[in-house]
Amino acid sequence: MADPRGFLTTERKVAERRPVAERIHDWQEVYPGTPGRALLPIISEQAGRCMDCGIPFCHTGCPLGNLIPEWNDLVWRSDWDQALERLHATNNFPEFTGRLCPAPCETACVVGINRDPVTIKNVEVAIIDKAWDEHRVLPQPPEWHTGRTVAVIGSGPAGLAVAQQLTRAGHTVAVFERAEEPGGLMRFGIPEFKMEKAVLDRRIRQMKDEGTNFRCGVEVGVKITGPQLKERYDAVVLAVGSTIGRDLPVPGRELTGIHQAMEFLPGANRYARGKVDAPTITAKDKHVVIIGGGDTGADCLGTAIREGAASIRQLEIMPTPPEERPAHQPWPTYPMTYRVSSAHEEAGERVYSVSTSRFNGDENGQVTSLTLSEVVFEGGKLTPVEGTEQEIPADLVLLAMGFTGPEKDTVVAQLGVGLDERGNIKRDLNYATDVDGVFAAGDAGRGQSLIVWAIAEGRACAAGVDEYLSGSTKLPKPIPPTARQMMV
Repeated sequence: MADPRGFLTTERKVAERRPVAERIHDWQEVYPGTPGRALLPIISEQAGRCMDCGIPFCHTGCPLGNLIPEWNDLVWRSDWDQALERLHATNNFPEFTGRLCPAPCETACVVGINRDPVTIKNVEVAIIDKAWDEHRVLPQPPEWHTGRTVAVIGSGPAGLAVAQQLTRAGHTVAVFERAEEPGGLMRFGIPEFKMEKAVLDRRIRQMKDEGTNFRCGVEVGVKITGPQLKERYDAVVLAVGSTIGRDLPVPGRELTGIHQAMEFLPGANRYARGKVDAPTITAKDKHVVIIGGGDTGADCLGTAIREGAASIRQLEIMPTPPEERPAHQPWPTYPMTYRVSSAHEEAGERVYSVSTSRFNGDENGQVTSLTLSEVVFEGGKLTPVEGTEQEIPADLVLLAMGFTGPEKDTVVAQLGVGLDERGNIKRDLNYATDVDGVFAAGDAGRGQSLIVWAIAEGRACAAGVDEYLSGSTKLPKPIPPTARQMMV
């Protein structure tokens, strides 16, 4: 283990973010340099807090099964090469999860039963950022090729994980992406201040050097059909994500100025990266209302702040979460507690237990306000509280209420794959759909979830594809798609 008394003698510390007054005027990551560089002065002692408990519940908290006690010990001993090897043994993209994952491993940490848990996520990102800085992350091209071909549709974290695993197994892999660059929502949904796209670009370069082919600007189902891909390739993987945004069908929904979050964020990301002269939808000088209190809503909040919104409110229909772990969500489960993201530190007002009943507009059809009221749970349903109705200004309304499933009218329909009762793509324990040679991974089959789940499913799906193509596989298969479906 690391420091035998570290969890008793060392207090938990995390990386300090840049001052709010500084960072809201740029699009760079909120940490100075990178999160990993910001952590290096304290990371060894923080890794030393890991107590190497007899049963490391952090493993069960992490869908990837990361070898957390091992790389904590190696970091404490300054063996950075072995720490990197142990990190990559279970996670293709730790620089993504180290920035974007909500760290369910930390809420399962044994130290966290009666004191602050180990800063697992911080140690992870320090290992990988240091490795990239020191040019120790190198391409791993296959030693031989199988002659089998795979088409991966979608280049989000699940698609990238599938592609990298299968390329390294010797298959010829082509990743199809309808946008102009690969990365999916990591590129066009995640703002720069959470993860600069240079972090994504360097991993894409590694994958290209390993032999993965990327075909961007190709919408499968339109430019090339699903059956055509199935005819040309030995296997097809649907990693198309869960992209249908949940709507709010109340009076006034047709007004101009009401948008899904994913209509707003991609344009802002392109603008932040200098790809366009102006965002397609801007929050500048507008009264912005964000409906939805999750991570996507926080991304909209931080983006609207940097665009110069006049005011911002983020509405959540659920009650304010408790500060401490509630009794009905005991350790090591992931608790629904009050969390403050970097965007919430910067500006805006969070309003809980409210529901929007209608949108109001002017004679030109532009939204100008919305009407809401407080709500309570009664008899298992939400009930408006009489006398609490109020109207708040809103020039721009962003719907960030989650996603309901994959788009079904193009490649999914063309291939004829079956759907489950939730509208996601149905697959078996090998991630195979009911159409021979077609597989599904990530949010497209699981439903909206975390980046760490997408990578885990991508790795496991790759093992299923490899076994289908080769008769057996040596690729790791961490999780069957239904075994831990009820986890975070």
